[in-house]
Amino acid sequence: MISQTDLASLLCSRLCHDLLSPVGALSNGLELLADENDPEMRERCVELLEASAKISTDKLKFFRLAFGAAGGFGDSVPIEEAQQVIGALAGDAKKIEVNWAMAENTLPKPAIKVLLNLAQIALDALLRGGRLDIGAERLEGNVEIVARATGPRIAFDETIGRALQGELGAGELTSRTAAAHMIAVLAEELGGGLQYRLADDALVLGAVIPEPEGMIG
Repeated sequence: MISQTDLASLLCSRLCHDLLSPVGALSNGLELLADENDPEMRERCVELLEASAKISTDKLKFFRLAFGAAGGFGDSVPIEEAQQVIGALAGDAKKIEVNWAMAENTLPKPAIKVLLNLAQIALDALLRGGRLDIGAERLEGNVEIVARATGPRIAFDETIGRALQGELGAGELTSRTAAAHMIAVLAEELGGGLQYRLADDALVLGAVIPEPEGMIG
């Protein structure tokens, strides 16, 4: 089993990788702006800076809820918070339609983490755009979550699928599979589980997460 320290290191590597591109674009935009005198080109530089700043902010908001302690919330997180961060990431990716089927207004923090990470995996699979459907409901003391990606091309590394199902050994984990492993461990600790199904034009990710004691009912 991978140590918590090694898992934290892999997750940090993943976060740094995801932020490197938009932050690098900010740096490049500032350099161009400093050397450019043409008004039209300066306007384009500002547009680049604005777009890169938005993507960086969107990713940080996602990381806060998907990997962090989500400070500022109680034991539950409003669904609206998850909808906003996923909507922003889908907007940044472009050509992706997001549909929500939520029977709840709030979900426990562990369920929100799982939902966001499954949604991110589904988004990453839509290389040429498509549709992302996300649903969640409480049923008999559990939170059931599904994220379905459909599109003309589904790009999914089944190593991530193995990580979701807890089938990767410590030596096989990488920064690419660390998030999937994290939510697999979280689900197992709570007595739940994750699963996936891959077809040519669809990827379905599911989770059953028992509600923490004291929150059922």
